[in-house]
Amino acid sequence: MPPSPQQRQDRQAQHRLAVLRHADEVTGNVALTCRYYGISRTCFYKWQRRYEDEGLDGLRDRSSKPHHCPHATEDDVVNKIVYLRQRYHFGPMKIKMYLKRYHDIDIACSAVYRILKKLGLNRLPASQRYQRHDKRYTRYEKQLPGNRVQIDVKFIEPIGLPEQAPATVPGDRATSQTATPGEVLPVHRHR
Repeated sequence: MPPSPQQRQDRQAQHRLAVLRHADEVTGNVALTCRYYGISRTCFYKWQRRYEDEGLDGLRDRSSKPHHCPHATEDDVVNKIVYLRQRYHFGPMKIKMYLKRYHDIDIACSAVYRILKKLGLNRLPASQRYQRHDKRYTRYEKQLPGNRVQIDVKFIEPIGLPEQAPATVPGDRATSQTATPGEVLPVHRHR
């Protein structure tokens, strides 16, 4: 079973304390100790100052996260982004356009995506994702034939057919006859 983050922090603090004790008890020289452990002297003195001020807790890793960020996105904008994502399933580009058009908030697409990713909303469930038009509808099939029939019917009525010229029968020009559509004319053979 892997060690927990707390156990890793304790182990790291103990290692740093061993480095500090090595400089005091074994070598008596900070430069040699730092070269032996592969750390810089500024790092050594930082650990030493923290150990003197706070004890063993001072040797634990600290977060490098800033205490405040003045250019962070405001909470009301983040709430609007989350609302649009959860309610309407908009993507980052559509959220950006919506906020610009209706709320006069100018925000980059990448910022919207970063906010969604940070909140775990960057992927929609499979049922809510966009599907291509040809894959939206599945064929209706049943185990037993004739169980239910699905038919798509489209009624098309003619919209003013163009008038057709009378058909002529090939043959003698003098005896040519005309026929209306649907009427059959006799054909004479010439010998």
